[in-house]
Amino acid sequence: MKNILAVLSTFLIGAMSCQVTPEEVTVATEKIPIKVVVVAMFERGNDTGDGPGEFQLWVERLPLSDSLPFAQGYRQLRFNEEKGVLGMVTGVGTAKAAASVMALGMDPRFDLSKAYWVIAGIAGIDPEDASTGSAAWAEWLVDGDLGHEIDPREAPEDWTTGYIPLRKSQPYQEPRPTNSEGAVYQLNPTLVDWAYELTKDIPLMDNEEIQSMRAQYSDHPNAQTPPRVMKGDQLAAMTYWHGKLMNDWANQWTTYWTGGAGNFVTSAMEDTGSLQSLTFLDQAGMVDVNRVLVLRTASNFTTQHAGNSAAESLAGEKLKGGGYSAFIPAIEAAYGVGSVVVNELVENWDQFETQTPTH
Repeated sequence: MKNILAVLSTFLIGAMSCQVTPEEVTVATEKIPIKVVVVAMFERGNDTGDGPGEFQLWVERLPLSDSLPFAQGYRQLRFNEEKGVLGMVTGVGTAKAAASVMALGMDPRFDLSKAYWVIAGIAGIDPEDASTGSAAWAEWLVDGDLGHEIDPREAPEDWTTGYIPLRKSQPYQEPRPTNSEGAVYQLNPTLVDWAYELTKDIPLMDNEEIQSMRAQYSDHPNAQTPPRVMKGDQLAAMTYWHGKLMNDWANQWTTYWTGGAGNFVTSAMEDTGSLQSLTFLDQAGMVDVNRVLVLRTASNFTTQHAGNSAAESLAGEKLKGGGYSAFIPAIEAAYGVGSVVVNELVENWDQFETQTPTH
């Protein structure tokens, strides 16, 4: 297999410079079957050996020992030959996520038709739902960018936001569009339930910094509880928003686009971009969009606590120690919870290759 990987890497580089030999083309048609794709959104430095981002723990601990060139994407790929697990970093934001996932899906080196996708990264969390350090499996992914907008200072007095669903003329206008045009995605609920049931009792890191931060959210009972694995839906927006009014909007926007079935729990920047590409790739028979999981782990709260302003809250989290108060617990949770699912899929591949897990 390592010889095949070496030739396939040479094939990709050579193809870009039109220097591929017929022998290399023959070998390159032998696609590598992938069981699981692990998707992270950012890494702060190197893949190993320095301060970790979302990807490093996967590389070091799963491990993902082999490096593969990925010139058409954001960052090199990592691979575990024995497990059949491929790892990628998309870059931050829905645009980079969509481009990187599509680039991988079209890569001629890999057979992704039976692969499971575990998208795992950090997020903000609504203190109405849980404490920082928690991990949430999403069933609903809602896009926070696709729409119309006017400055709320110019909005009618009875409007709670200047953000309006695409092709509507006022906030949360019913009926919802029959074609969401990518404003909302529902993941396979049976697979999401399976992943949650498998991981719900995993203990998560709860340190003094998390406890100190959540103690300030005394008017949010769920924020007072220790970190836990839960189910909770995800809103993705290219703009990093923060504060009570935006948090209220995120809850209402999620309720609107899911018809009341979803509950906004975590805020991040990429997942609807990834799902748009995976949906297109599924249409082409290149991936199975029913085999996608999204795990978001809470590095910070999405809104301020009582006695603090939104601006002070955002600045305090961004500047404290150079990162979020629960950054390390969040990336530990992403790997600790996500890797249980990855290993379960790999170890029982004789079953899950043809049959999606059920709980």
